[in-house]
Amino acid sequence: MLVKQFCTDIRKYFLYSIISACSQLKAEVANSYLNWFWWVLEPLCFMLIYTFMFGYVFKAREPYFPVFIFVGISMWDFFNRMVKTSVKIIKSNKPIISKVYLPKFILILTKIWVNGFKMAVSFLIVLIMMGIYSVPLSLNIIYFCPIILFFGVFTFGCCVHLLHYGVFIEDLSNVVNICLRLLFYMTGIFYNVETRMPYPYGSILSKWNPLAFFLQSMRGAILYGKTPYRKFLILWLVVGIILSWSGIRKIYKNENSYVKVI
Repeated sequence: MLVKQFCTDIRKYFLYSIISACSQLKAEVANSYLNWFWWVLEPLCFMLIYTFMFGYVFKAREPYFPVFIFVGISMWDFFNRMVKTSVKIIKSNKPIISKVYLPKFILILTKIWVNGFKMAVSFLIVLIMMGIYSVPLSLNIIYFCPIILFFGVFTFGCCVHLLHYGVFIEDLSNVVNICLRLLFYMTGIFYNVETRMPYPYGSILSKWNPLAFFLQSMRGAILYGKTPYRKFLILWLVVGIILSWSGIRKIYKNENSYVKVI
């Protein structure tokens, strides 16, 4: 019943999510002098800062270090934006939710298109940088698609739960910000978790921290020609599907009470 209802709502509101995402992207740059260039400039500036600090000051030795950093920033920004937005997404869309019925997870789906587009722009820059730094390509680059897809499913699963609890727990956004800061340093945005952290903590984090695992897998596949740990790819996909299913179930069960609370 849940799966049938979910599929029906996806078919019915999918086009709405796309149109809404396009409108949000246009609104973001409507009053900006640099317009869409900010989507390129922001991650590029962070890449330059981290490359200088960790590549030259702290002498990081990862091959193709600027590209290494940019891949990490691109994926982290997607997850970070999604999580922060999801906590307050019901309250920020109160004018819509209070007037018309809309499956609440569609709001998350819309944000996935918005932030996914920005991540796609970042990965186009990654592709250009790979050419500049003469990064050799291998067949393992085909893992880019499943890694991004599984990463998106896992992120969606986390966000639907945060959407629900964000309605009822006023201080959840503060807790999430603290957790995200801790996760940022434990994920290896600007270093290799597996080699830089003492044994066995690096090996544990690189597999059992999902963000670190997806980042390591992406870097390995597109930069170093390494095959990801496929068992863990499937594991985190399954975890993402379970999180998504339980979160959507929770939303359907409680969505009538969201308007009353906000």
